[in-house]
Amino acid sequence: MNDHKVMSSVLDVDKIRSEFPALTRTVHGKPLIYLDNGATTQKPLQMIERVRKFDAEEYGTVRRGAYKVSEYSTQLYEEARQKVADFFGAGSKSEIIFTSGTTQAINLVAYSFGKQFVKAGDEIIISNIEHHANTVPWQVLCEERGAHLKVIPVNDEGELILEEYDKLLSNKTRIVAVNHVSNALGTVNPVKEIARRAHSVGARILVDGAQSSSHMKVDVQDLDCDFYTFSGHKMYGPSGVGGLFGKMELLEQMPPYVTGGDMIMQVTLEKTTYARPPARFEAGTPPITQVIGLGASIDYMNGIGMDNIAEYEHQLLEYGTKCLEKIDGLRLIGTAKDKAAILSFYLDCVHPHDIVTCLDQDGIAVRGGHHCAQPTMIRFGVPATARASMSFYNKTEELDALAESIRRTIKIFS
Repeated sequence: MNDHKVMSSVLDVDKIRSEFPALTRTVHGKPLIYLDNGATTQKPLQMIERVRKFDAEEYGTVRRGAYKVSEYSTQLYEEARQKVADFFGAGSKSEIIFTSGTTQAINLVAYSFGKQFVKAGDEIIISNIEHHANTVPWQVLCEERGAHLKVIPVNDEGELILEEYDKLLSNKTRIVAVNHVSNALGTVNPVKEIARRAHSVGARILVDGAQSSSHMKVDVQDLDCDFYTFSGHKMYGPSGVGGLFGKMELLEQMPPYVTGGDMIMQVTLEKTTYARPPARFEAGTPPITQVIGLGASIDYMNGIGMDNIAEYEHQLLEYGTKCLEKIDGLRLIGTAKDKAAILSFYLDCVHPHDIVTCLDQDGIAVRGGHHCAQPTMIRFGVPATARASMSFYNKTEELDALAESIRRTIKIFS
């Protein structure tokens, strides 16, 4: 295919790639083609250098010291919180809670919101295409509280069937938990409309933003979601940090998830009173360096522009889809009209784990397995898929190489 020059006009991809040291690696003597961005993203020099400078020259504890070093670290930490709030369109930085990532953020809501608002006989709604991190916490909550879990089905393209969602909603619905983008299929869910319908029956909504946060502009106030979760390592930031946006009116009513230092107002041997959010949900010493790094990664993405990122990645998706559709015996899993840059596929003659191994020999990194979404695999009648997930630093030439490597793999196993 010869669309390389047209696509390159959206972003200066060669310049962008030069800012990611890991992309210069070779694997089995071949240049690395990194197509596992749905699992984690590579890191830009801007973020790497910011973390190095902070650890080497500026590091100190936060919110605990009246001396200059601690005060400056606290200032940087809170500036990063403001960057996150601005990035997601939150009304206040106090609505941003730092966690270890999306998984902990969802568990925080399931525990704290569930403890405060969910009782026996209530109902919780998820979809059939959720990551296990947005399935298991709700199952546990239902078991503990005597609530019932309802599931929104999907059609053969991987789109939520909203008519069926409407049938599940009732005055017993307490919270709806859905992903913004399916990690296994790439489906972009209409979360603004899902939120509107949830609110119409008095329910709340949590949106799992792990797969959307670095690929499209997110405005939590426009979406009118009650909770939104994200992971730093999928946003070109450090591992071990992520967070939760929550509407303050809800956070103030929710009990703490983890207890300890710095989340209290006063402790006596008889009673403890808790700090207001976000401190109430950030017990102990937080991941200070990682938060600073997350702020730097947000600066980097803002420098490119989220609309530019979304446009370029959509072009990559269209190009890659055409490449894979031409391969005999390849079945794309997830063909929604509104998709992020994820290509999940299945070959009748080759197990996904073997596909991954063969592609690795050509220097191509993709993921194979159920992608922590076993109910999704069951719905589509496959044990697993291979998944190529793209970023703005990928090129069309890499997708050509992916298609050619898949063809070689088919020949090996045929």
